Amino acid sequence: MKNKGNLYLIPNVIAEHTADRVIHPFVKEQLNTIQRFLAEDIRTARRFLSSLKIYTSIESLNFSVLNKDTSARELDQLMKPLSSGSNMGVISESGCPGVADPGAMAVAYAHELDIRVIPLVGPSSILLALMASGLNGQHFAFHGYLPVDGHELSKAIRTFERESKTKNQTQIFIETPYRNNHVFSSLIKTLDLSTRLCVAVDITGTNERIQTKPVSDWKGLSIEWPKLPAVFLFLAH
Repeated sequence: MKNKGNLYLIPNVIAEHTADRVIHPFVKEQLNTIQRFLAEDIRTARRFLSSLKIYTSIESLNFSVLNKDTSARELDQLMKPLSSGSNMGVISESGCPGVADPGAMAVAYAHELDIRVIPLVGPSSILLALMASGLNGQHFAFHGYLPVDGHELSKAIRTFERESKTKNQTQIFIETPYRNNHVFSSLIKTLDLSTRLCVAVDITGTNERIQTKPVSDWKGLSIEWPKLPAVFLFLAH
């Protein structure tokens, strides 16, 4: 019986033009063993691999789309090369595959087939923001995106603040860049004055800004956040 391939989880940059600083040489070494990739956006994956300058021809590589709409039947077809002995790589759109990322589907499927899953070291905006926040790093919860509707957003913030206070648990979520200021405004209007709020924008990028303050201090500032990827964290007392 032919040996099965390995499924490599390949971290992507979370800010443009930072591969030299945040992608470890060992990741590049492992990429030399992979010719087949699953990615949420093939164009982004091609651009990322091209920036690493390790392949003589990106055109010789095989890319397939793996996103939230990928069906179980489609996933079964996508994963077949692993059972035939070929290594495959999952590339996140940003940061680490499988963390707030559809790559988790491929990982779960690989475990069902007893295929070895190999996570490679790389940047995660969620963990980097938590590291730099000064909030509770032993007990935390990540919620992805919060509701768009204003009323539902405020309701979610209040719910998570109660949970934070009860469990001494840091609450973490992300937002699309164009909504940064709207969400920040909702947070400082809704949260208790003593709750500590961290905003981490453009992590690892040239415009990186990470600040943690009590809501009472944030209220006294006039801030216009840039339309760049952001992570929001808070801890209530």
